[in-house]
Amino acid sequence: MRYEVRQKPDFGIVRVVFDAPGEQLLVESAAMVARDTAMEMKTAMTGGILGAAKRKLLGGESIFQNTFTATAAGQTLWVAPGPEGDVQELLCDGQTPVFMQSGAFLACAPTVQLDTKWGGAKGFFSGAGLFLLRAMGTGPLFFSCYGGIHPVDVGANGYIVDTSHIVGWTGGLEYRVTKLGGLKSLFLSGEGLVCEFRGQGRVWVSTRNPSSLAAFLQPFRPVKAKQ
Repeated sequence: MRYEVRQKPDFGIVRVVFDAPGEQLLVESAAMVARDTAMEMKTAMTGGILGAAKRKLLGGESIFQNTFTATAAGQTLWVAPGPEGDVQELLCDGQTPVFMQSGAFLACAPTVQLDTKWGGAKGFFSGAGLFLLRAMGTGPLFFSCYGGIHPVDVGANGYIVDTSHIVGWTGGLEYRVTKLGGLKSLFLSGEGLVCEFRGQGRVWVSTRNPSSLAAFLQPFRPVKAKQ
């Protein structure tokens, strides 16, 4: 299987070329853009009813996912997320888990297992929700966000990320939610809460977030006068 992400970072789309019949890719519901006619598609609740419901209710993903199977070498599949933004590809090594915010998953090889992980109370404030989506296994993984994706390698000095700009991070990193500065900065600076990452690993940061866009557009909304 060969793949590349095109139209980065504004309108990311993944082009997958299968090298042999029988190769498969698990894709989030409604993410397919185009494919070869002879390619097979099967829709199922991956992980069974309980596993699918868990990902939907706790991880923000669809109950049903589509598995595309090549019937001949050279067949092509195109997948993209719903909102405009970036797509990140990652080759999972079977040893290091990847944690993603709710709704970030786009596609993966069937050898990558998806599950939800309890994030504790700090997960609620981190911007990723009480539960995180956990990916573990071997093979390619694709995740996305609104805006561009900027990778940061965290070292001994740690790294601070605004909670609303976190896309995902690798296992080996610990984080704590804290305020940036004192109470005055918390309520008046517009920055709010941040996540401080420690350890060795990588964190992916989005260059934009939907909440800030909504706040920017709010003053321009037409207001209908009351009769």
